[in-house]
Parts: sequence; structure tokens; C-alpha cells
Amino acid sequence: MRVYRDLKTLPDFNKTVITIGSFDGVHTGHQRILSRLNELSQQDESETVVITFYPHPRSVVYPKDKSLRLLSSLEEKIELFESFGIDHLVIAPFTIEFSQISPQEYIQDFLVKYFSPAEIVIGYDHRFGLNRAGNIDLLRMLQETYGYQVTEIVKQEIEEITISSTKIRNALQEGHLELANRLLNHPFRLSGLVIKGQQLGSELGYPTANLEVEEAHKLLPKDGIYACKVDVGSETYGGMLYIGQIPTLKNKKKTIEVNIFEFDEDIYGQRISIQVLHFLREDEKFDDLQGLKTQLAKDKVDSLDYLSGDYKPKSKLDTTIAILNYNSLDFLEMYLPSILHSSAAEFDIVMIDNASTDESVEYVEDHFPEIRIIGLDKNYGFAEGYNQGLKEVKTKYTVLLNSDVEVTENWLDPLIEFMESNKAYGSVMPKIRSVEDRDSFEYAGAAGGYLDRWGYPYCRGRLFDTVEKDTGQYDDIEDVFWTTGAAMVVRTELFKKLGGFDGGYFAHQEEIDLCWRMHKAGYRLAVVPDSVVYHVGGGTLDYGSTRKVYLNFRNSLFTIFKNEEGFGRLTKVYMRLVLDGIAGVKFLLSGEVASVWAIIRAHFAFYGNGLTLLKKRKENRKRIKSVQIGPANTIGKTDFSIVMAYYLKGKKLFTDLPKKL
Repeated sequence: MRVYRDLKTLPDFNKTVITIGSFDGVHTGHQRILSRLNELSQQDESETVVITFYPHPRSVVYPKDKSLRLLSSLEEKIELFESFGIDHLVIAPFTIEFSQISPQEYIQDFLVKYFSPAEIVIGYDHRFGLNRAGNIDLLRMLQETYGYQVTEIVKQEIEEITISSTKIRNALQEGHLELANRLLNHPFRLSGLVIKGQQLGSELGYPTANLEVEEAHKLLPKDGIYACKVDVGSETYGGMLYIGQIPTLKNKKKTIEVNIFEFDEDIYGQRISIQVLHFLREDEKFDDLQGLKTQLAKDKVDSLDYLSGDYKPKSKLDTTIAILNYNSLDFLEMYLPSILHSSAAEFDIVMIDNASTDESVEYVEDHFPEIRIIGLDKNYGFAEGYNQGLKEVKTKYTVLLNSDVEVTENWLDPLIEFMESNKAYGSVMPKIRSVEDRDSFEYAGAAGGYLDRWGYPYCRGRLFDTVEKDTGQYDDIEDVFWTTGAAMVVRTELFKKLGGFDGGYFAHQEEIDLCWRMHKAGYRLAVVPDSVVYHVGGGTLDYGSTRKVYLNFRNSLFTIFKNEEGFGRLTKVYMRLVLDGIAGVKFLLSGEVASVWAIIRAHFAFYGNGLTLLKKRKENRKRIKSVQIGPANTIGKTDFSIVMAYYLKGKKLFTDLPKKL
């Protein structure tokens, strides 16, 4: 392949097959275009010419834009084009003056004058000339005038190229090198000159070559340690790569340095190229240099194992995080990135989609290819949506996580460790704080759920509408009656054998019903406050919506009737009906007439489902018996009325309640 960096040095081309573009990364999408170029040149018995520009047009037209990040340097692109059999590569200098020529001049005085094309292979959306006014229609209009043919790269293929580029960038920034390299169809490279560093590697026994990348706009993978190969001249060596600020030394400047195995030559000032192959671990701060040296020894072993094919990846939790989605694009954009860092170990993530009509599924497919999507044929609601989606989940533990939850790094580890050490627990939950007020608990779960004598739920840190500040007052692990559906870990097999959630609930209080069945099977439940997440709240339905009022009152009656035993069941149902009536009067006096009607409808729905509820009670008894590990317990179920304590006695804090639970 011949390379030209100056238009004055071009030969007299005749009847060439040309294509024009940035070709950043020269990935699989671009490679299909290059294959088409080669096919056309063979048909016409002509030479192929790829035209690209340097510097990147965006950096010239928008010099203050600092967001440009490239997958490949110019020299890396040259090497890649050569590997795909292109005859000529023209690197046209891009200047402000060049950007000002008219579209007609671009065709006549650039494409035709210098390349005499027989075929121009171009994208349907390609723009050129002053104000990017030229397009494929203008090229076609002048076909007969200048004697070339236009071959269009169709919209779908162009969009696939864009999507591939986005996936590659996201994969690199998340450390998923295998995915990025598969999409590139070649190893991602970092190339440049070896410069003087701090000599810390030599001091620790792992001398490194510090790299100054040759492209200022080069995209760097996430900070951490990587297994790699290093091209030095014509030789290739194994190595381990570091990208980061060396937090042990509190560096402010990011460094790129590679320890080259079985290599001791002086290569300062030489160009090397690093093939980045596998992310080994996150960057880490150590107490001292000895701690860093100890870890580097482990990293070298892992790198050598990876390069030899013997590498065993870090431990994998037998756990799936399951996120139920229905038109929650905004939440996914905000909170999915945090979920990727839920554990120091590997884990699975699935998104169960309730037939969303927004672009949330496409967003996850494009930006988070590592997340498996389980698509449902309609909106089954929260309860049945999970039942349907979890049929495909086989891991030991399942994390039911709302899409409107922001998690903290490694929040999952204390929960799984507790479950592994305590086999009698069927479900656990983290401490739930509010996204809006991060020092306060959040309504839906707070620091663990309880149930009063009449079936009203409340929490450590939240009684009715009174939500406490989190000052560490509930930082002990505590048995509870229910764990929040916003973020709960369950034993997958237990969930399924107990029948999962009651699909008839649609949403709200289905977790309390499930937890009650766990208690009846002898299991216990707990909150583990070492784990913390932040919840928006009201993501499914706003807390003040009448639909939510209806579901909460109806489902609460369903839960009591299905799970209470003996004659006390009817007494408790009767008392709830009375107390619900009092709540209705309170709503009426507050002018919330729609909420009054919601309570009335909830009661009639309860009456109308009597036979169905009796049938479910019978089915649940069989399910509970099949997983029974001990006598039923009522831990977390109190013998006082939270309504009386809160409204009549003024007990607004959990710590004010009777100590005997």
C-alpha cells in the first residue's frame, strides 16, 4: 500500500475506486466497506483509494471542543488499512481553507481532479464542502458530467457503523476489552514514544516503559491493570499495562506504562505499540510501596496466565441482578452505569422489559451490550413481570432492583456474604436512602420493613410520611418482617417454589406478601446496613397518585386475608376495613376526594376476589410446605397498632415505638 500525505505527491490516477471517511478504529463495519471497495476494483480492474483527513476535521472546525476521542491514531490507521489490502491511502491535510470550498469545487477540484474516480463508494448521509452543503444527491447529479458512478452505503449500514463505534468506546471505558476487540476485529492499540518516567517500576522490581501516546485525542480505556502484548520493532512481547494516576503516590497526572516481559533493552525515544487484551483489575491505593509490589507480583502471574491461556477470571457471584423496565429510559441513563460496579466479583445483569414503547431497550442494547434483555410480550406490571422474566434466571441468588435506584460500589458483596453465611435467611435488603435528600432514608424500605397487628407496613427510619435523617442510628444488622422490592436479594429457587410474587397485585406490597410466605416456611429476613443504595421513589407510580392508593389498600387486604391464620384473620380484616374507613374520612377532610373513591374501589375489589383469594391460600399452603425449613415465625410483626401509636400518641420515630416487637 502506498501512503500519500501531500496532494502534490499524488500519481496520475485513472479510473479508481474511492471511498472517503474518518474510519476511526477501522472496525468491523468499516472493514465491510473496504471489502466492497476491493470487490468493485476487481470487477473494474482498477485500483482502490481510501481518502481520509488529518487533522480530524472536528478538531479544526471546532478547536475549543475538547470532547473528541479517537479509537486510533493516524499511524495505527495506516497500519490497519495496509492489513486490509488497500492500494493507496491518501491522508489529505484538512484546513479551515479546505472546509470553505463549495460542494461543486470539492467534487471538481478535489475528487475528480486528483483521483479520476470510476466509482465513489459513499454513505447516504455524507456531507462535504462549505457549511457541509454537499451530499450524495449532488454527487449523483454530476455523475454523467464527470464520468463516475456512485455506490451508496445504505442507512442501516451507516447506523451499524455508528452503533459499533459507540459500543467499542463504551466497552473500552468499562474495561470490557474482549468485547471491544471483537467489535474492532483486531486488538485495541495504544502507540507512541517511550519517555522517561519516575523509575518507580524499576525500584519495585517491575521496570516499565512509560508511553506518550502519539494521538492527543486518543481514547484511553478505564484506569487499571491489563494483560497486553507489546510490539517493539519487529518483535512482539507479553506484558502488563497500567493506566492511572498511581494513587499510592497521590499522582495528579495520568500515566500509561507497561512492564514488558523478558525484555531489558533501552528503548527511550522509540515508538512501541501496545495491544490491550484483557482488564485484570481496578486501580487501587495501597498503604505502602510493599503492598503495591505484592499486588504487582499477582498481576504479573495473572497476565502471564492470560497470555498462555491459563488465566482464571476473578471469582463470580452466583447472582443475577434483575431490573424490571417499562419506559424508564431516563432512569436507565442515570443509574445503569453504577450497577455495573455492584460487586468486586463477576455477576450477571438482566433487564426484564415489559413491552416498553420508549427507546429504553435500544439504549441498553447500544450502550450496555453485556446486559441481557428478556423481552416480554406485554406490560405484566411489576409483580407478574418479574415472575415471567425470572423463569430464565438460574443463578443461586436474584437481586430484584428498581430501575430508579442508584447503587454504591460493591453494595452487593455484604448482602451475598450474609446470605452465604446464614442459610436460614430467605431474603435480605440494603439500607435505602433518598436520591433527592441523600442524608435521609427513603420511604420504600428505609432500614428494614415491619408489619403492625392490623397489617400496616412501616420501617426503621420511616413511619407513614415521617422520614428520618440517617445518622447511623440503624447501622446494625436486624431481622425484619419484609424487605423492599426496590432492592432485595432473594434465593432464586425459594422465590420460584413459593410462587414468586402474586401476579394479581400488579404493583405494591407484593414483596410483603412474598416475605410473609417466607416467614411461614420458617425463613428469616434481614437488613444489612453495610450495603447502601439510593432510591428516587415513586418511579412506578407517584406516591400521591390515586392508582397507588387503590393498589396499596387493595393489596394490603389481599395480603392479610391470604396469610393470616385462624379466626384472627377475619377480625384483622374487619379492623382494617374500619381503619381504612377512618383513613377515607381523613382524605375527605383534606379534600382528596379521588383518594376516598380509590379506597372504596379497593374494598369492592377485595370483596369481589374472595373466592380467588381462598384458592390462592390453598395453593400457598402447598408451596410453603414444599420448602419448609422450620416452624413459622413472626419476627418483625408487631403486636401494637402503628396507626394508634403515630396519630393518637404522637410516636413519629421508630425509636419511640414500644421496644417489644
